[in-house]
Amino acid sequence: MNKFTIKDLENLSGIKAHTIRIWEQRYTFLKPQRTSTNIRYYSNNELKMLLNISLLNKYGYKISHISRMSNEELREKTLTLTNAQAQQERIVNELIQSMVDVDLDAFERVIDQHILVKGIEKTITYILFPFLERIGILWLTDHINPAQEHLISNIIRQKLIVGIDKASTAHSLLKTTMLLFLPENEHHEIGLLFLQYLLKSRGIKVIYLGANVPVKDLEFVVELKKPDYIYTHLTTVIREFNFDKFINNLKHQLPQSKVIISGLMAQTYEEKELPPNFRFLKSFTEVIDFIDSLS
Repeated sequence: MNKFTIKDLENLSGIKAHTIRIWEQRYTFLKPQRTSTNIRYYSNNELKMLLNISLLNKYGYKISHISRMSNEELREKTLTLTNAQAQQERIVNELIQSMVDVDLDAFERVIDQHILVKGIEKTITYILFPFLERIGILWLTDHINPAQEHLISNIIRQKLIVGIDKASTAHSLLKTTMLLFLPENEHHEIGLLFLQYLLKSRGIKVIYLGANVPVKDLEFVVELKKPDYIYTHLTTVIREFNFDKFINNLKHQLPQSKVIISGLMAQTYEEKELPPNFRFLKSFTEVIDFIDSLS
């Protein structure tokens, strides 16, 4: 069983910790346990329940009414939501629920069904990327077992590679070239693969260096291929990773290169004065707008 903090519940459900505490006092659907140091934590079942509750509450159901529903009723009510955004959020919630249960068949089935109906690009854009954004904080805080992370990551990785292989390149490639990489000791390449798909499907040439790339190797390829942009997407990094040092290394080793950084690390980084050739993309919308501006 995973142990989730109230902050985890806030990040995954969108319900503020203050509201969650009020609900605990007024209703009985959340019954956190406490650690030996008196810190409350929540179970898999409570997380799954709160995901359904938050979805219904967001789309019109009063919490006083929701509190009287059984788990099965909660689930059934979420299936009746017709709003397109609500349906998208419900599917992302299903992926989270399958992840915490390590139900790999259910996880893959949800993705495959959406691909069948909506296609690979919409599945990646509206389901997989929002899923990764929401669970990225769990990877950062080690509140997901590494085995769960690897199992789920490999399924998503397989879907992305299939999407990349099938991405249309029928139209002529644009002159813009993008080099994609992750820094040394960083191996979470799902976000980077997603970017490769988006770029390739829009006719932008990609040089994919992948994960765990030392700066000296990056410098060698940049000098050899002279890409228009260098792009890294940091979902999460090892504890020893120093973001300021990373930026300074790129600044000094590649002073003429245009560097783009996105992902959770870019969102949470307290920006200092960045070099003029650096740009942070702090949301998925900014990423899409940037890519579309190139194509």
